[in-house]
Amino acid sequence: MSERIERLFARCRGENRAAFIPYICAGDPNFARTVEIALALERNGADLLELGLPFSDPLADGIVNQLAAQRALEAGATAHGVLDCVREIRRASEIPIVLYTYLNPIFRFGIEKFNRAAADAGVDGLLILDLPPEEDANAQKLDGLKPSSLRNENDNFTAKIVRVWLIAPTTPPERIALIAKAARGFIYYVSREGVTGAQDSVAQSLEEKLTMIRQYTDLPIAVGFGISNPEQAAIVAKIAEAVVVGSAIVDLIGKVGDSDVLADRVAKFVTPIVSAMRKTHKAR
Repeated sequence: MSERIERLFARCRGENRAAFIPYICAGDPNFARTVEIALALERNGADLLELGLPFSDPLADGIVNQLAAQRALEAGATAHGVLDCVREIRRASEIPIVLYTYLNPIFRFGIEKFNRAAADAGVDGLLILDLPPEEDANAQKLDGLKPSSLRNENDNFTAKIVRVWLIAPTTPPERIALIAKAARGFIYYVSREGVTGAQDSVAQSLEEKLTMIRQYTDLPIAVGFGISNPEQAAIVAKIAEAVVVGSAIVDLIGKVGDSDVLADRVAKFVTPIVSAMRKTHKAR
């Protein structure tokens, strides 16, 4: 497990609180602003940064995140550029960073080459939305790799980068067990069916679903997809180990655009969310 991710959740357990995980798309509106936003988010309570590696066909994303990826690509964002952006963040920060992306840009880069470059840049985790765990080994074979489960851990560079997997409201118990066995770092629970995007309410079945997932894993559970305001974040923070806020932040970035006040505007937006979460203590 990534030491940064492990230390983060250990600290949150000690403080009896949920972690705050903001999502932004790298390169939106450009890489320099991404670095500014990332550091501003950390200063204002972010515990882990979910950083999008833009892709031209982001099927799991709603319109807000699709437009962010489009803006980033139009501004010249590439996988190499995203990793350089991570390096710039690492010059000033040790915040855990998980890349949120799709298999295509990683496969085009070369899976082994990408894993090495990402680890070198300071990436802690990968969340590949369109790669189910049972196909992970096949993807590695297509890249000419021996599956990581068959490789010597001493020369398994990917051990530095945890693989985060998604569980959805419709995931059956037997598949939850499979995903939980493959996951490292934390589990990402999708709080609703469909694509990313802000929503008006948090699913009432959330606590029941998290209780079921915990029958199969001791890993922390982060809840995302649709959480957009302090009230929703506080509700989720009572029962999950982490709260992910993405589309609402990305929407603000799109509205403000490439401006010197962008990072400050984002920081001011997340401040009440973090405050609401910090006032909410998890039941022991």
